[in-house]
Amino acid sequence: MFAQALSSRLDRRGIHYAWLVAALTFLVMLTTSAALGLPGAFLTPLTKEMGWNTDQISSILAFRFALFGLMAPFSAILMERFGVRNVVCAALALIAGGMALATVSTELWQLFLAWGLMLGVGSGLTALVLAAVVANRWFSARRGLVIGILTASAATGQLAFLPVAAWLIEHMGWRVAVIPVLVACAALALLVLGLMRNRPADVGLAAFGEVPAAAPVPSTTAPATPATPFTLRGPFTVLRDAARTQTFWILAGTFFICGLSTNGLIQTHFIALCGDFGMGPVPAASALAMMGAFDFVGTILSGWLSDRYDSRKLLFWYYGLRGLSLFWLPHSTFTLYGLSVFAMFYGLDWIATVPPTVKLAATAFGRERAPMVFGWIFAAHQIGAAVAAFGAGMSRTLLLTYTPALYAAGAACMVAALLALAASRSRAATATEPARA
Repeated sequence: MFAQALSSRLDRRGIHYAWLVAALTFLVMLTTSAALGLPGAFLTPLTKEMGWNTDQISSILAFRFALFGLMAPFSAILMERFGVRNVVCAALALIAGGMALATVSTELWQLFLAWGLMLGVGSGLTALVLAAVVANRWFSARRGLVIGILTASAATGQLAFLPVAAWLIEHMGWRVAVIPVLVACAALALLVLGLMRNRPADVGLAAFGEVPAAAPVPSTTAPATPATPFTLRGPFTVLRDAARTQTFWILAGTFFICGLSTNGLIQTHFIALCGDFGMGPVPAASALAMMGAFDFVGTILSGWLSDRYDSRKLLFWYYGLRGLSLFWLPHSTFTLYGLSVFAMFYGLDWIATVPPTVKLAATAFGRERAPMVFGWIFAAHQIGAAVAAFGAGMSRTLLLTYTPALYAAGAACMVAALLALAASRSRAATATEPARA
């Protein structure tokens, strides 16, 4: 009842409760994505302390990326079946447990359990599908902007916490660097339990931007059975139907390349890559944090643009510019100036692809099924990330350089730019929503 009372107070001040839910979701995604990105900073310390090879640890991180993505379609089912609040709390517990277990791991199988399984499942439950669910349920107007803000938090969390983690690793050891994430997970779990609600009707509201004929009554019973079959077979049924369309395969293919050129490559291996050129972990992590800051701006701007312009054309420019930046990175000389230019240019484009991709999926497959379809598209994203995480690690081990992986990712981005233009014009074209305050 506390949430209902708070909703009424906010409404009297002209603030829709949807914005509070979005803010809470922002913090959850920021923290869980930070946990997902931290192992990249632990790559070098673990190889020195445990004697494990880069490709051995990379294989665990690759499995984590794959599981992170493959959980996405089922997270939409679990949120419908058990509620967003319960799923988010379970995810926070799994992430905290996985990060804590990693600090006492002495064998590779233990690290696999902690970072591969627990972190993969926990982060997968609060992946970008959570942003799609919250935006589609709570917002009718400004949906593209909200998706942009929430997805920006995911990329920013993966990158912005790395300088602090690198400093803690350098001065206090890598095990201490997990403590901030553990504390944040515990605090957020309490906030989610108290404030998060599944749908606007739970606090007696319509979605932001909708004007109902009559004010909805707060939900006290189980929701009506939805049109989409919310069973364990539901994601596969949705996948079967979506896979019959060209738009799905284009979005899945381009998002596979998106993951291959971001999370799996730069997020996982950037600090080690900079180390090969004599740059310390703290400056390298600072460059990643700079990317996170620029990504925050770029992704929010992308959400604003996706409400107004053709998403296919936006994706063409995003992938094309990202590919050019990856081609240039090996020639940046890895000076502070060179990496700053890369961080600005590449960072603006880090996850700017998400809002137009979500927009295309929602237009093509409908508002109710869009989160689950996007879950499968996001699974392709993380499979691409897993391929890059493992492939770049193998490149470093066998060829003693990351350069071939950077060139391959840049070329793939050029392919994605052309594929994006082939998305269906009739059903998946961007529709402009009216802007409302």
